[in-house]
Amino acid sequence: MVHMKSPEQLRSHQWYGTDGLRSFSHRARTRQLGYLPEEHLGKPVIAILNTWSDINPCHVHLRDRAQAVKRGVWQAGGFPLEFPVSTLSETFQKPTPMLYRNLLAMETEELLRSYPVDGAVLMGGCDKSTPALLMGAASADLPTVFVPAGPMLPGHWRNEVLGSGTDMWKYWDDKRAGVIGDCEMQELESGLARSPGHCMTMGTASTLTAAAEALGVTVPGASSIPAVDSGHDRMAAKAGLTIVELVHKDRKLSDVLTAEAFEDAVTTVLGLGGSTNAVIHLIAMAGRAGVKLTLDDFDRIARTVPVLANVRPGGQTYLMEDFHFAGGLPGFLSRIPDLLHLDRPTVCHDSMREQIAGAQVHDDDVIRPRDNPVADEGGVAVLRGNLCPDGAVIKHIAAEPHLLKHTGRAVVFDDYKQMQRTINDPALNITADSVLVLRGAGPKGGPGMPEYGMLPLPDHLLKQGVRDMVRISDARMSGTSYGACVLHVAPESYVGGPLALVRTGDSITLDVENRVLRLDVDDEELERRREQWTPPPARYERGYGALYNEQITQADTGCDFEFLARPGTVQDPYAG
Repeated sequence: MVHMKSPEQLRSHQWYGTDGLRSFSHRARTRQLGYLPEEHLGKPVIAILNTWSDINPCHVHLRDRAQAVKRGVWQAGGFPLEFPVSTLSETFQKPTPMLYRNLLAMETEELLRSYPVDGAVLMGGCDKSTPALLMGAASADLPTVFVPAGPMLPGHWRNEVLGSGTDMWKYWDDKRAGVIGDCEMQELESGLARSPGHCMTMGTASTLTAAAEALGVTVPGASSIPAVDSGHDRMAAKAGLTIVELVHKDRKLSDVLTAEAFEDAVTTVLGLGGSTNAVIHLIAMAGRAGVKLTLDDFDRIARTVPVLANVRPGGQTYLMEDFHFAGGLPGFLSRIPDLLHLDRPTVCHDSMREQIAGAQVHDDDVIRPRDNPVADEGGVAVLRGNLCPDGAVIKHIAAEPHLLKHTGRAVVFDDYKQMQRTINDPALNITADSVLVLRGAGPKGGPGMPEYGMLPLPDHLLKQGVRDMVRISDARMSGTSYGACVLHVAPESYVGGPLALVRTGDSITLDVENRVLRLDVDDEELERRREQWTPPPARYERGYGALYNEQITQADTGCDFEFLARPGTVQDPYAG
């Protein structure tokens, strides 16, 4: 039996429940909104932070789902208030929504702190919205439940089942190679993304919502429910019921986001063959929760967990709807209980052990048994070497195996626009053995570290049937992408990292098994080049971009703002 808080014990009481002028004003303005006293006074006030917008196809259904959350809050005796917050649309926002992840995190934190709310339901799912909402909520530290937007329906084209993102890259290369034409591409436009919801591959969106479920901040099974399934509506209502109970239990987000929870989230991401973007986001989220998480933790855990999810692009066959009906994340976690911390609390249960009790897998090809994995080790490797002294990552299970130990001649592009203009220039003499290098695409240089890391192959190689090459950058890449792409090189070239010193013609060695990325140039020559290097001009002279450039940290530490990531307390506002 949950102990019910008295009205005086609620955080919102200081806004509504005292005898002062301010409380009188707050009550009067609530009447102005049309609410009766008995509708809200003495009840937990729940903020529903909704990232819905007309230009975010991943979240276009969340306006309706917010009504289901409200239904659950009302049923549990709470009072819901919906807040519109920044929408981070991976599809449309330029140069990248990663530039604005920390802006949404700030908005989330300050809304929860400054308004009369006792708990929060966060609604998101498109790539950057999940970490942004949870980073801000972790800093505010109220009872919190996350509602994932859910994957869209599978795509279809002729007799093909399409995975959004992944098949976009595939068929775009086929068009450039002359395999298909404009008519086929027009058909693909209408078949690739068929419903509301985020990408239904194991891209960044599905990876991060699965991480949220593994952290314990969602309703069990929530992360894989298709966006348009009626189960998604029921899950949203359950989240509304749950948040009111959490307020009465006084189970804050800090009680759930423990060091053990983040280790389990890393284990989950690696076992799913998830997106490399999760490395940056989980490090940032952990930092907000006061947990130290590093690249070395990812590499250590990767060596202990097999990839069991046969979901594209890391797997070969299935999509998120298949994963959901095969057992979803509870089923997946039931296959690796020995790798998890099962005694930590979640928002719905007193332990993760209780949360996954009775979970089953219903299709052994979608969620593989331990003796038949998709890959023997986790899907992301962390590289070190003189080209990336602070680390780099590669999703090696999505690369052609022959490229995982490779030495080749560098072909260097100073920025993405130059690469687009010149990638097909015969004078560059690009062969299948070349190593394509892109710089100027990191956190500061991008700006915002855009998803440029899956560099396009030259047309003449595509026409020869080549579909993968070693590519190196300080950028990120879409979680739906694939290939031998080394990403997140740190420090980035914009701040003078070794990537800034590479020249076309240099030899570069990639050795994933030994976790090495090396520029085969002696130290004396590199020092001479460093002395000749000059910093690039500032990307922004004013505004949010200037704040971003001043405060952003590097990829290996999560790309948070320094003033947000630093430890310290913030007092609740005085409401009287």
